Amino acid sequence: MSDTPQNPFDLMMKQAQDMAKAMNPAMENFSPKGFEALWPTMPKEVMEMMFGNTVNKDGLDAKTRLLLTLAGLTCQGAQADAAVRQTVRHALEAGARKQEIVETIGQMSVFAGIPAMTRALELAQEVMGDNEDEDQ
Repeated sequence: MSDTPQNPFDLMMKQAQDMAKAMNPAMENFSPKGFEALWPTMPKEVMEMMFGNTVNKDGLDAKTRLLLTLAGLTCQGAQADAAVRQTVRHALEAGARKQEIVETIGQMSVFAGIPAMTRALELAQEVMGDNEDEDQ
């Protein structure tokens, strides 16, 4: 039996992995967790420039955009651990309270299901547990 994937998605992933390995053999052992260490939290001003005020001066602020992003990540099943943790960190930096983060994730249980909500809450707690001195 061939080790070539039959599923189109698996085939695409294998091709991407082979290409990355050919370009840089160290990529074979790459972990997305490294992204979190590169820029753990953007300053609020940078987030406002990139995601808020510059794009649409009268639009959503960075905190709201990040809470919406967190809702979307939860609806996707909270499968992207690093993305959920980074979004929570950035939301806190943008002024979101822990309660707002918990409510955002909790509200998504209606759309994403209890397992996705639970996973997102676990990931958020990893970050919020690091910030015990902040408001609930």
